[in-house]
Amino acid sequence: LGFANTRFASRQLVSHGHISVNGHRVNVASYQCKPGDSITVRNSPRSQQLIGRFLEITQGNPVPEWMTVDRDSQKGTVNRVPVRDEINPIANEQLVVELYSR
Repeated sequence: LGFANTRFASRQLVSHGHISVNGHRVNVASYQCKPGDSITVRNSPRSQQLIGRFLEITQGNPVPEWMTVDRDSQKGTVNRVPVRDEINPIANEQLVVELYSR
C-alpha cells in the first residue's frame, strides 16, 4: 500500500501497533487479510506522522492490482486474494522443500 518502503519496515509497523484492520488493532505481522478487509493507519499522532513520511517516500511506487489505496485518508482495501505470480517470494520455495525433506 505504500505505508512502508520495505517488507521489513511494513512488518515493523504492524508489530508496533500502527496499523488496524477493520477497526481492530493488529500487531501480528503474519495476520492474513481477506477480500473486503479495510486496512487503516491508527489515529495516533505518531502513527499518522510516521506513515505520512513513508507515503512521501513511496509516492511513485505502484499499488498491486489486488488492492486499492487512498493515500489522502491513509486507507487501503483488499479487493481479492492475490494470485501466486503477483507476490514476490522472499525465498525459493523448492529449496525450502528440499531442505526439510532430508
